[in-house]
Amino acid sequence: MTLRSLLFSGSVLLVGTGEAAAATRSNTHRAHEVQPAAQPVVLSRNTETEPVGVTVSAARRPIRADEIGTALTVVTEQQIKLQQRRTLADILIRQPGLNLVQTGGMGGTSFIYMRGNDSNEVKVRLDGMDINDGSGASGAFDAGQFMTDGMGRIEILRGPQSGLYGADAMAGVIDITTAQGQGRFTPFVRVEGGSIGTFNQAFGARGSAGRFHYNVVLDHYRQVGFHSVPVYLENYYHANAEQRNRGNMNDNRGANIRLGYDITDTLDAALTARLIQDNYHNYGVYDMMQEACGTDGASCGGYATGIGRQVERSTQNEAVVRGTVHHAAFGGRFDHMLGLGYMAVRRTYTTLQNDTAGQALPQYDPTYYNASRIKLDWHGTADFRRYGSLLVGAEHFYDWFREADNVSGYPLAVTSKGMSTTAGYGQYQGNLMHILYGAANIRYDSNSLYGNHVTWRVAPAIHVPGTGTVIKASVGTGFHGPSFYQLYINNAYTQGNPNLKAERLLGYDVGVEQTLLHKALRFGATWYESHARNLIQGQYNASYVYTYYNVDRARMYGVEAFVDWKALDNLTFNLNYTWTHARDVTTGQALPRRPAHKFDFNVTWLPVKDLSLSGNLLYVSGWWDTAAVSPYGTTRAQDYVTIDLAATYRINRYVSVFARADNLLNRQYENPVGYLQPGRAGYGGFTLSY
Repeated sequence: MTLRSLLFSGSVLLVGTGEAAAATRSNTHRAHEVQPAAQPVVLSRNTETEPVGVTVSAARRPIRADEIGTALTVVTEQQIKLQQRRTLADILIRQPGLNLVQTGGMGGTSFIYMRGNDSNEVKVRLDGMDINDGSGASGAFDAGQFMTDGMGRIEILRGPQSGLYGADAMAGVIDITTAQGQGRFTPFVRVEGGSIGTFNQAFGARGSAGRFHYNVVLDHYRQVGFHSVPVYLENYYHANAEQRNRGNMNDNRGANIRLGYDITDTLDAALTARLIQDNYHNYGVYDMMQEACGTDGASCGGYATGIGRQVERSTQNEAVVRGTVHHAAFGGRFDHMLGLGYMAVRRTYTTLQNDTAGQALPQYDPTYYNASRIKLDWHGTADFRRYGSLLVGAEHFYDWFREADNVSGYPLAVTSKGMSTTAGYGQYQGNLMHILYGAANIRYDSNSLYGNHVTWRVAPAIHVPGTGTVIKASVGTGFHGPSFYQLYINNAYTQGNPNLKAERLLGYDVGVEQTLLHKALRFGATWYESHARNLIQGQYNASYVYTYYNVDRARMYGVEAFVDWKALDNLTFNLNYTWTHARDVTTGQALPRRPAHKFDFNVTWLPVKDLSLSGNLLYVSGWWDTAAVSPYGTTRAQDYVTIDLAATYRINRYVSVFARADNLLNRQYENPVGYLQPGRAGYGGFTLSY
């Protein structure tokens, strides 16, 4: 596929994996607007002939998105390219039902909050492999080091999905698919530069040769000099000129690979891999505080550390590899897949220091966080035609965690542990007279550390004949198991609790969607509510050691609404709004980092041949967060608005140029509190393709 066909093909772009095949328009919600289409009886999914407007994640096979009550959003490769979003975090923050915070700009740690739930209650998958980070304290997925190169499709399922996806899918699922190559050999090179010392490069090739499909992308992203400490914190800690100019550095290298082979018309195999190597240097408010204590003990209650200059350094090496074999048997009546996946994360955290005389000190706290996961899974779907379909599946995971914490003055603390999970699930999907559609599922998980759990979900959808109206609803349960860190960590500062129970949730939603003007206009709204219990919270025990307890209950409810309008063949408008009310039932306090209101508006315009323009406005209301200065209670974060513009022009069949402007209003805002986000910034570059 050429860059021209990618950016300027009016409406269709084919992407997918062994589990996914879809064609989408540049409209996030346009996926619902499909009509039944004839398909071959027997077909390898790698041929990518599914119609526009399908969801794969909601049923683990391609179906029309309006045939199930699940609230979902689809982001396509075309959208990512048009908006020039280089990081996964930049994509997710604009989606309904989600809030994302990131510490310290590009490369900083990110947290994804879905429908008011905690970030570790969102399951993230890449090409069918579960990639939540077992090396982290909470086990949450961190999007900070994930670039969008190679991504062909992102499906976001909102609401409890444990009935199909098990632990960590308590709030929902984010399912990412690597794009598949098709057609002739198409190499490309992209070079980009701009503000904050940005210099990025990507190159690769995609295509097919007979029954062999390939897509390989190598990328390098570098940003140097972003200063994330807000001015009021610099004043509070009496920063000098050198401290005010000290910035962060992020250097990210990646390889994204998808290979596939159609062995026969009914049997195919695929291999995907994403490799990440990231080096992140951060100078934040904590470092400024430490330096203030070292040179002015009075600023920290008389406590002086002797530290003159320090910077935090984090390195991360991550590999996600998965192989699948897919077979369509009995003339397509039984479609099944066998998969084997492996994930490994190796992270190192170090604080580099100099003393007050400028002499280098030994590395203060080199801490190593390692985790790995092996997954073996199988699922199959029996198609009973007008009597519906039955999905059955089984999965087995083995997870392993190791932390080595080296703190000055304390003995080396090493924590090493493993666990296994075996699960089975089933889902029936059908319809009655093409009016009542829906699915019901149930799943059983047996975990060696936190026990056995049964979860379920029912998701009907009613099509009102002749009106273009679809009424959707769902109700289901979810659970999230405690992380290795929360269960077993044992170092100088923190003590795990092996008696922790899994968090539990019951959630439901109901909504309506309407199409008008021959489906050019589409709008809808969904009410959701969730009740969670056994929430895990960290606090200090009687011995002043930080540990974890099941102490909290929470209630989250709100509204998600959208309007999509294809005003002209070359002009589309997309708007989404989210209202969130999230409270700790135990204390009555608002849950942190959950803004009440979020509004995102996007317009895409192709005014003339070979020119595409994209504009985006994002508004996020204020929220409660942890204060960045003593006494470190709660504080109210300020709301913010950002406006971004992107343009791409194809000079000829080989060369395209592009430019992007972010945060045009130069809004100075923190997200989260204590971490300033980039102000006005401009970027530009070119793409060579053949």
